[in-house]
Amino acid sequence: MKGNIKTLLNITKIIRMGRKKARQAINLALLGVLIFLLHACFYDLLGDTKLFLFECSDRKIGFIDKSGNFVINPQFGIAYSFSEGLAAARNGIKWGFIDKSGKFVINEQFDEAYSFSEGLALAKIGSKWGFIDKSGNFVIDQRFDNAYGFSEGLAFVKIGEKWGIVDKSGRLVVNPQFDSAESFFEGLALVQREGKFEFIDKSGKSAVNAQFDRASRFSEGLALVQREGKLGFIDKSGKFAVNAQFDSASRFSEGLAAVQREGKSGFIDKSGNFVINPKFAQALSFSEGLAVVETEDGLGFIDKSGKFVISPQFNYADSFSNGLAIVRIRGKLGFIDKSGKTIIPNC
Repeated sequence: MKGNIKTLLNITKIIRMGRKKARQAINLALLGVLIFLLHACFYDLLGDTKLFLFECSDRKIGFIDKSGNFVINPQFGIAYSFSEGLAAARNGIKWGFIDKSGKFVINEQFDEAYSFSEGLALAKIGSKWGFIDKSGNFVIDQRFDNAYGFSEGLAFVKIGEKWGIVDKSGRLVVNPQFDSAESFFEGLALVQREGKFEFIDKSGKSAVNAQFDRASRFSEGLALVQREGKLGFIDKSGKFAVNAQFDSASRFSEGLAAVQREGKSGFIDKSGNFVINPKFAQALSFSEGLAVVETEDGLGFIDKSGKFVISPQFNYADSFSNGLAIVRIRGKLGFIDKSGKTIIPNC
């Protein structure tokens, strides 16, 4: 499930690599990165459980709870977050799936594997991808050169150099014809064809009568697109709800979008009006009511009034998920809760 569509348009994860790297990261087009690895800690806050991945100094990965206690002791070489009750993990060179006790319930047998989505997980043995059920059996044969997980009942698969769409029986419902693609969200999928980005419906037909230089998937009814070097937001008819005017931006989340213009970041509503004036060096989307922003004092967290709830002090910070956010301060990496209390796992 290697991402090969570069559509974030300098828009997301603009602070997640720390202050020094943020200004470089904002110029990257990265989509679909759910987990990442730093020097001492590997974590993923996007699962279906309040367990958090954590990598210790010996490079072993375990799962902690919100108190920072290990529920599954560090033992894995690499792992993904829990999804639908299972987590993909690897000790040696093969992947399997563990339950929340840390026991392998699908044996280590795959050369690569990814999290379960809608009851199926993407996996491969050898060079071809297929989909397995929770017994570890391939229910869609290995015949794809690349693929994404299921979303809204469909999955994009790559055959040769082109992407098409399969249903859960493995039947091709849209023949391979796209140069790149993203999964379905809100009934539409972003694809690239002949150098332009467009949105299609589940039959594979163009659903938005417009093409763009760059684009990102729909979120809360609007999609971020690029035209003539500037970013704006369109609705599902293809009309601009917010005119292309920003140098960078994120998708809408919790009714607001982080945008940047003339070197300063703030937050707009769906009419394009600033509700938090552009005054920050960088900003991430709101998550669980708070957003990461950068000032000259470091990274901190604001609420939707623009008031700091956790003062700027970190040289690395990521968005809240399941009540915790990962931060780095004075060289140490750990978690904080919404009161700003630091949680550093002991390993």
